Amino acid sequence: MRFAADLRQLLRGARFRQLYAVRLASQASDGVFQVALASYVLFSPEERPNAKAIAAGLAALLLPFSVLGPFVGVFLDRWRRRQVLFLANLVRLAPVLVIAGLISADVKGVGLFLVVLAALSINRFLLAGLSAALPHVVPRRELVLANALTPTSGTIAFTVGLGLASALRSVLPGPEPNAQIVLISGAGYVGAALLALRMPVDLLGPDRDGRPLPVRAALGSVARGLADGLRHLRERRAAAAALTVIAAHRFFYGLSAVSTVLLYRNYFHHSADTDAALSGLAFAVLVSGLGFLTAAVVTPVATARMAPQRWMVTLLGLGAAVELLPGALFTEWGVLLAAFGLGLSAQGVKICVDTLVQLGVDDLFRGRVFSLYDVIFNVVFVAAAAAGAVVIPTDGKSYLLVVCIGIGYAATALVYARANRRLSDATVGSLDDPATPAREE
Repeated sequence: MRFAADLRQLLRGARFRQLYAVRLASQASDGVFQVALASYVLFSPEERPNAKAIAAGLAALLLPFSVLGPFVGVFLDRWRRRQVLFLANLVRLAPVLVIAGLISADVKGVGLFLVVLAALSINRFLLAGLSAALPHVVPRRELVLANALTPTSGTIAFTVGLGLASALRSVLPGPEPNAQIVLISGAGYVGAALLALRMPVDLLGPDRDGRPLPVRAALGSVARGLADGLRHLRERRAAAAALTVIAAHRFFYGLSAVSTVLLYRNYFHHSADTDAALSGLAFAVLVSGLGFLTAAVVTPVATARMAPQRWMVTLLGLGAAVELLPGALFTEWGVLLAAFGLGLSAQGVKICVDTLVQLGVDDLFRGRVFSLYDVIFNVVFVAAAAAGAVVIPTDGKSYLLVVCIGIGYAATALVYARANRRLSDATVGSLDDPATPAREE
């Protein structure tokens, strides 16, 4: 298969493998870390969370990132990115140790939240640094495949971390295994930091032409640049339409995600059986991760045979189908099948949108448009959780919600298919077309 041959070629790059290893180790540790947090905050026996609590937590954790995210690039364009990857992983050890101590002391509330927010804020630098560094270790002709592989593999590593941590909770000694799991995640971050040191310090850039702007001026230029990016999108309707699709998809996916958490916490298992609930949810996330992995394999193959827009319409239709059946059965196996299908749909659509934006936006505006993309991705997910707080019952079971999500996916597919027929600039071509910018030497 062409995909297998291209993948082997990509993985032959020693520097790519080194950067790839940092991502996998770091995101697997994120999975371990977040199992401990979910278990301590949402899955403790004395807590019975509802959709409002989940929405409030997501808003508090994601919205600050949406505001700060576009400004992170200013520093990533000033600091050596190899050092960012090393120090971001290493510095996270400090809040991790504090969180382990707070969990051991059974402390919740604002203090715990602020330390968790600090740990996740550091993660913003890490993830943005990984993305910015990728073109320095991958030839341009392999960049699309690398964009499909690395974020998807990072998600899979995250879900593996979830599964391992969930299994560890049942065998670790002591009354509070969550503190020990947090410490294990800290060891993983240290390992990721050491993996970054295998790369030369200047390998990942930034490549500076001339003297960089002062920090204050650079930060001010980001706000102006985002406005310029919005104006540019008005002229690049294919890219703008793709971003609209990812916004709609993310909204319906967020509703389904909140419902799934509540189903495992309050419907499939007794409220006192938190270990079973957490294990079941971790397995559902793992199955969804397999859908992400499948998307990374089949999307390059599919888009070699059809336009990315057509594949996106197909994936949106898949999302509608699995949400309605088997999702509406409200059985554990039905939710697992739906999780796989929605994972495949979500990641496949994202890979296509990434590529359409890369190909449809001028290079001068690409960073700013991707910053807007990041804001959309997080804000819409929080908006979905906020809407879920109004319509989703405490046990997560709602036939009306499932029907609305299914109709939402289907309507998005129909509107996008119709819009593509009207867009004169919508045809991008196959990902293997050597004339497209992402495949040039």
